Amino acid sequence: MFGFYNDHFVLFGLNVSYYGLIIACAMIFGVWLACNNAKARKIKTNDLIIAACYIFPLAIVGARVYYFIFNRSAFGAFWEIFQIWKGGLAIYGAILGGALGLGLYCLIHKKNFFDFADVIVPSIIIGQAVGRVGCIFAGCCYGNEITDPNLNWFPIAFEGRYATRFYEIFWDASTFIVLMLMLRKFKFRQRGSVAAWYLILYGTGRAWIEALRGDSLYIGPIKVSQLLSIILVVIGIVLLTFYYAWNEKKKEEASKEQTEQIEPSSAQTINSEKQD
Repeated sequence: MFGFYNDHFVLFGLNVSYYGLIIACAMIFGVWLACNNAKARKIKTNDLIIAACYIFPLAIVGARVYYFIFNRSAFGAFWEIFQIWKGGLAIYGAILGGALGLGLYCLIHKKNFFDFADVIVPSIIIGQAVGRVGCIFAGCCYGNEITDPNLNWFPIAFEGRYATRFYEIFWDASTFIVLMLMLRKFKFRQRGSVAAWYLILYGTGRAWIEALRGDSLYIGPIKVSQLLSIILVVIGIVLLTFYYAWNEKKKEEASKEQTEQIEPSSAQTINSEKQD
């Protein structure tokens, strides 16, 4: 009836993967956290829950399709792509699929994509940190073998390899704290600014960590996730640059309007004095 093994436990005859259980808990916590952050962008909790119904299914599909496209050799037959319980999900595919789901929700329900993105990204990054804990049980996302014995100690190394899972857990948890401060304490009001910083911070860390990974997905000699990480960093920088330029333009327009309002008032005062 009950039993515990390396990568799963048995509950009433059902094999429950530690990795799957951890991911499920991370998803539930992520929704709860997003609902608590919703006030920062004046979003209703019900709207977030409905958005999650779009995001989660497409995130799972995206994670599987991404893995299948760049690792077809792992599948003996096409129908095996549907056996997600056997593993083979890529976080970047989940992010892209989830972004598509959010985009569809915002398009159908006429909501602002960047408002929702700002609220959701802290949930994503803490979910990624928790997900890497699951990778320890699943045995994936390990680092390259360490050839220098002077580096073979924790937290640099784990079981003779670079401790890439722990690197990313630390990086993601640190990024989570930064994003939460931006959203809740410092209150970055510009729509999409928190999401842009997520792209920059996570992309930077992942690009570095991916260089040390031993089980990456490739396009020829290029690591797919490393390339995508760099692209996300560039997108984040472009978005922040656009936000800065947009804010400066709005400030100039507001200053110009204020000046135009003052000048007529001054002219009226002078005319009044002449009449007197």
